[in-house]
Parts: sequence; C-alpha cells; structure tokens
Amino acid sequence: MTPAPHIVVIEDDPVTRTALGGYLEGFGYRVTACAGAEAAEKVLGQETPDLLIVDINLSGKDGLEITREQRARSEVGIILLSGRTDDVDRIVGLELGADDYVCKPFNRRELLARVKNLLRRTAAMRQLSRRMVNFAGFTFDTAARHVTGPDGATIQLTRAEYELLRTFVLNPGIVLSRDRLLASITHRQSLTGTRTVDVMVKRLRAKFGDDPKVSRIFGTSHGEGYVFTAPLS
Repeated sequence: MTPAPHIVVIEDDPVTRTALGGYLEGFGYRVTACAGAEAAEKVLGQETPDLLIVDINLSGKDGLEITREQRARSEVGIILLSGRTDDVDRIVGLELGADDYVCKPFNRRELLARVKNLLRRTAAMRQLSRRMVNFAGFTFDTAARHVTGPDGATIQLTRAEYELLRTFVLNPGIVLSRDRLLASITHRQSLTGTRTVDVMVKRLRAKFGDDPKVSRIFGTSHGEGYVFTAPLS
C-alpha cells in the first residue's frame, strides 16, 4: 500500500494550525504541525515530507527564509500562507522557490485543491527523476527523449513535441493554458500564436492514438487549455 503523503504545516497561530492539520488529516494525509521554524527543522532533519505549508509571518525565522533554505536542499512542494495581500510578498516567495501562495483567510476546499495539484506535480517530478515514465501503455524516457508504444515501436517526436509532452507529464491533472504550453517550448521563434499549441496537441494525439472525443491522455478544458489525464506509473 502506498503511504499517505506527509504534509508539514508551519503556522504559529494555534487555531489555524490545529484546524488546518485536522482538516487535511480528514482527507487521509499524514500531517505534522509545527509552531515555528525550530520545530519544523527538527522534523525536516529526520524525515522527507512531500509538502510544506508555511505561514510567511512567523516570529523568528519567517516563511520566506524557510522557503529559501528548503528550496536550496530539495524539490519539496511549498505553499506559502499570508495574511497580507501585498504582491511583493507573493512575488518574493515565488522567486525564492515556493510553488504556490494563498492569502488568509483562505477557503479550505480551495487550499485542498491546491495541495492535491501540487502533490500530483511533485510526484510527477519524482517520476521524471527516475527517467522512465509510463502512461496509457507508453514508456517515456525523459532523458533520451524517446517514447515507445505498447507494441514496442518508437514514437517519433520533434523537439517541440517532446517539450510539450514533458510539460504535460510534469503537470498531470492540471489545466494548462495555451500561453503556458507555448512558453514551455524553448525554440519557438517561428511559433507566433497560441493556436500553434492546438496544432501541436493535435499532432501528439495522432501520434499517441488519442481520440479527442474520448480522450485518454490529452484532455481539452474548453475555453482554458489542455490537461494531461493519463495515470502515471
């Protein structure tokens, strides 16, 4: 049985800390609640959690410093919490390596959705670090840029198609806008519009035998973009 994802909540407000910890535990997550950086560092010295939820405005070492230190050591998922609405904190936090930022008071269901999405993304990144990723009968060698089908035949990809596929695999279950997908392509001087993404997704669907009417891999979110729907293993 796969162990439950471990979330460390670092929050100095006892009411928020207790309520958030209990809420996440109710959805099957293993939660360690810490009142500050010192307690959190003891936990992080002994375990490798899947996700940190960190209040920016901690007394002593604040959430931004914790983010900077942890990002230098690992790729653990980090969500920052703040009672401030100032964009400066949000921008600095993201620049330091936080994955997401939520303002208080927050909607618990929205935070839960962000937790689920980030855990999916970090799990996908761990899959990629193992180089080989499997989905829908296909095997994707992310380092060699090589894909084989269920019959063992090679699926030929252009560089742009590889980069688009890699972006999808890194963000399973997350709706990706056309702008974001276009930005993931490194050599795109000739790709002048987001409609190009539609063409490339159409090509990927053709190469992977993915019928857009009953998509198993590259789903469409109408008016928003595309979403990778195939389970990874």
